[in-house]
Amino acid sequence: MRVFVDGIGVLGPGMPDWPSTQAMLADGRDVVPEAVVLPAIAALPAAERRRTGSVVKLAVGVGLEALAQAGSDPADMATVFTSSGADGDTIHAILTVLTAGDCQISPTRFHNSVHNAPSGYWALACRATAPSTSLCGFDGSFAMGLLDAAAQVCVDQRAVTLLSYDHPYPEPLHAARLLHSVFAVSLVLSPARSDASLAELRVTTRQSQGSGCRMRQPGLETLRRDNPAARSLPLLGALAPRQASDDWENVVIEGIEAMLVDISVRRL
Repeated sequence: MRVFVDGIGVLGPGMPDWPSTQAMLADGRDVVPEAVVLPAIAALPAAERRRTGSVVKLAVGVGLEALAQAGSDPADMATVFTSSGADGDTIHAILTVLTAGDCQISPTRFHNSVHNAPSGYWALACRATAPSTSLCGFDGSFAMGLLDAAAQVCVDQRAVTLLSYDHPYPEPLHAARLLHSVFAVSLVLSPARSDASLAELRVTTRQSQGSGCRMRQPGLETLRRDNPAARSLPLLGALAPRQASDDWENVVIEGIEAMLVDISVRRL
């Protein structure tokens, strides 16, 4: 599958946006962890804005950054949302109520608990009516989201925004599913090269028991292992240098069930 990257958004510890992340990766520096500041979603009505949790802010924030860089209208953009667990805080709150013997669950908690809640808030904030997919692939969620988005771009010949995000669970869920950091990434993918295009990707898959690419910097490698959305870091590293190149750089990211996703990257 052949697609073009028109915009990138990033949010993680020590990575408040793509320009900062790009500079760090291009220079070969390691991440300096800092608290993640989640953006407010000003485009949402006040009542809906009060109902949004951390995961919604995380996902929508990086998506809007990527689209702003691409110069694309989010209202007309198809989307793929992918996360290994989505809103653990809401699930924890619901389980706490149920284990206390109280079945009066908040309607807001309930509608925030579904896996496609971020896509619903996205539609409200952006007045988006284009198709949207929400999926989960455990530790391979980013890779599976990339495959889904690239397939839609190639089949439908339309741009698609990929939004991948994961947020740590509170205890006691955290002990069972160790996600140590907040991370989200968004890519605007299109079927044809344009003035906004940053890179060309060629995406294929293969069955193998092998592992994906690792980061050379210890802090970034820890982040890559600790958060499924951060499995995107090797790809971001290939996209980071600002100069164009006729050479192709190969990146491998783990999918699910012994699937590896091979990505050839050429910067434009």
